[in-house]
Amino acid sequence: MTKVEISNHNGGMNLESKLQSFQAAEKKLLLNTYERNPILFASGSGVYLRDEQGHDYLDLLSGIGVSALGYAHPAVEAAIATQSRRLLHTSNLFYHEHTAGLALRLTEISGLDRVFLCNSGTEAWEAALKLARAHAGLLRAEGHIVGTRFLALEHSFHGRTIGSVATTHKEKYREPFAPVMPGVDFVRFNDVADLRAKFSSEICGVCIEPIQGEGGIRPVSPEFFATARELCDSTGALLLADEIQSGMGRTGEWFAYQHYGILPDVTTVAKPIANGLPMGAMLCTDAAARAITPGMHGTTFGGGPLACAVAIAVIDTIRQTGLLAHIRDVGGYFRRRLEDLRQRHDCIVEVRGMGLMLGVELGGPDSAELATQAAAAMLAERILINRTDENVLRFLPPYLLERAHVDLAIAALDGSLTRLTATLAGAAPAGERSHGQ
Repeated sequence: MTKVEISNHNGGMNLESKLQSFQAAEKKLLLNTYERNPILFASGSGVYLRDEQGHDYLDLLSGIGVSALGYAHPAVEAAIATQSRRLLHTSNLFYHEHTAGLALRLTEISGLDRVFLCNSGTEAWEAALKLARAHAGLLRAEGHIVGTRFLALEHSFHGRTIGSVATTHKEKYREPFAPVMPGVDFVRFNDVADLRAKFSSEICGVCIEPIQGEGGIRPVSPEFFATARELCDSTGALLLADEIQSGMGRTGEWFAYQHYGILPDVTTVAKPIANGLPMGAMLCTDAAARAITPGMHGTTFGGGPLACAVAIAVIDTIRQTGLLAHIRDVGGYFRRRLEDLRQRHDCIVEVRGMGLMLGVELGGPDSAELATQAAAAMLAERILINRTDENVLRFLPPYLLERAHVDLAIAALDGSLTRLTATLAGAAPAGERSHGQ
């Protein structure tokens, strides 16, 4: 496919050959970082995506937790249309009208004091790590004994940049880029004794996802979270809460740490904050913020007028339409339906998560293969989910999800698991039938 063909792909090309042409072009032109599914999406509305052939897909992944208000939401469209006609970019050397308004909203909903706006989750986490190091340096200058090391958790995932990946547990993310940033030790997940044993005055920050996303939808225990807060308070180290996947309302509270009644020193948000426009933010206390002065950190595109305008629209819509209560209601219903499935399927080990951040862990010797095939079977039913942590089915739907959508998904997953477990066991599935369209 030539460059001219790519830019003029509608000229007489049938739908199948269009997808194939794009696949061939991407294979030649793009860095080999993704294993894409063979679907070419063209539009979306509400909780559905539509492919080039006009088929609708129930989206229970929302772009990996991004499209909080779904697709073609009027508030998002209005914010984009209005702001794009006025101003797309001005450097952070000047002011624009939306920065303070967004920062005010973020501090109100988080309980924190200061905001740094950036472009992505990994950039927000880099800012958090740099802040922890800078804050420790300030404390040392004031006579305190605080080191430069970090504690992170087993199963953690904090991003792709060299600092973020250093605090990410899985070797497959770190090993190809070794040596990564030094000074990181990993604590066994929810092991309070291990946390106490590894914490010392050498630690400048404890890194916690209140609910691990890539790590398999694993909530930290209240005792573990409280112990981390206690230990950080004892030395002046910062408690860093990564809410890139769990924040901005996904769990039924603005931030997952609010379920625990624990306020971190720093939190990071990104994925749903601007409903698909690239944006992230690091929030912190005034005490932590005093370590940063002009010139120490920055961003070219972060906090631009368009992204800020859309993020304001997202927060205001969640507030004005009572979406947090809706998330708690539909998320609770979704979890109960998944628990019902667990009673019917021995392959389901556990259902985890809060609100509309849910995971189903599959067990058995073929659990990874079963999870892979289950996600593929759901895709064949035109329902989008994915597999994470090898054997966990992950559900991160738009906040607009209704109970009727949950029922469709449960029926499809029930049928898929019945067929797949029978096949993997070497038996023909009884009463095989297709669910959905």
